[in-house]
Amino acid sequence: MIRFESIISRIVILHVIAVAITSVLMSVALSWLLSVATNNIHNDAMEEQAVSLAEHLVLEADGRLSLALPPNLQGLYSQPYGRYSYAVIDDAGKTLFSSLPNNTPIFAADPRATTVEFLETHIGEAAISGASIRRMIGGKTVWVQAAEDLANNDVLIDDIVDDFYRHVGWITLPILFLLLVIDIAIFRRALRPLRQASVTAQHIGPARTDIRLPLQEIPSEVRPLVSAVNKALDRLDEGFRLQREFTADAAHELRTPLSILRTRVETLDDPGVAKALHQDIEAMSRVVGQLLDIAELEAFAIDPADVADLQAVCAEVAGFVAPLALEQGREIALLGATAPVWVKGNAEMMKRAIRNLAENAIRHAPKDTVVEFVVDENGTATVQDRGPGIPEEERELIFHRFWRRDRNHQGSSGLGLSIVQRIAELHGATITVENRVMGGAQFSLHFIQASPYPQT
Repeated sequence: MIRFESIISRIVILHVIAVAITSVLMSVALSWLLSVATNNIHNDAMEEQAVSLAEHLVLEADGRLSLALPPNLQGLYSQPYGRYSYAVIDDAGKTLFSSLPNNTPIFAADPRATTVEFLETHIGEAAISGASIRRMIGGKTVWVQAAEDLANNDVLIDDIVDDFYRHVGWITLPILFLLLVIDIAIFRRALRPLRQASVTAQHIGPARTDIRLPLQEIPSEVRPLVSAVNKALDRLDEGFRLQREFTADAAHELRTPLSILRTRVETLDDPGVAKALHQDIEAMSRVVGQLLDIAELEAFAIDPADVADLQAVCAEVAGFVAPLALEQGREIALLGATAPVWVKGNAEMMKRAIRNLAENAIRHAPKDTVVEFVVDENGTATVQDRGPGIPEEERELIFHRFWRRDRNHQGSSGLGLSIVQRIAELHGATITVENRVMGGAQFSLHFIQASPYPQT
């Protein structure tokens, strides 16, 4: 059985079948109605002829009936014409007058007959249909019969019937096509709320769990499904909220014992052990800080009116990480634009993103090399290093939380780049990763440019 993925295609195909069946049934019904109408016209004509014949019956002085037909009626009922015939029968069944050979009746007289009766018979191979009316003339009861040979039926009616059967199909096809076009337009309009709901659903994600599918204008048949989806999203949103709260609470709770542990390590007598423990504590503190950043970012929203000077942001981050770089034998350079570069977004969040890129570059850059900050006037901030670079197959993986190429390598939690990506998403920015021609990695954040921040 053919299965259709689209609701519109299912409805259209079923509607085509329904219209096709309806068209056939309508053709049969119209044919039947046309046949009934033809018979009614024929019966009325035969009755009128019988009445006209009765009007020409005259009672003579001797009590006999005579039939004096005018020339036009004589020609109509003549044998050479052979289409119409008449007969007059008395109450004894005797044929008084007849246009048929041998003065025979057309239909047998029935004493029980009502005023008018429509009859059919066969004379030889000819099918005869006509009317018989009962009349009282001079106290005598007679039946006046008028009939037509159906082999010589009205040519106009025959043409109408033949033309109807010949063209009914060609009339049905364009009507069916027009109905299809109208139906498709109607179905698309009826399903527009569902398409709008699907567009809304595309924006739902871990970062936007607050979005719900609209119930306005949703068809009543689909509304229970949309309501169920919204309730499921409510439960997911609650789960994400509890997860964020747990992450933030755990990070906050860990800060205090880490601070106490740092103080106690500094009192150890062995400087070597104290230094090693201090490095471990700093790494743990960095992980805790990044967990707090992640928890904050999940609930953070950028004000559309916020703008920031990207050049000033990079300059501040460069100054912040310079002591760390010098301590580890690297240098920092700030290149590119020297004038303000205004972009849309939150300056504090931009600092966190660029700082994570800078700390990542310092960690992977060889000693005695330079980590470069490049600010472009088109709203792009780039951090470059002279490290080993990023293989093509890993450029998507590095943004996953807790992903690390070398699990045994100390000093990396695998959270920094995921924070950068999340900040970029909040700003509607894009992040690209490339390897430099002379060696090393290059991370670029492309922000949306904005007009200068209003001066106060």
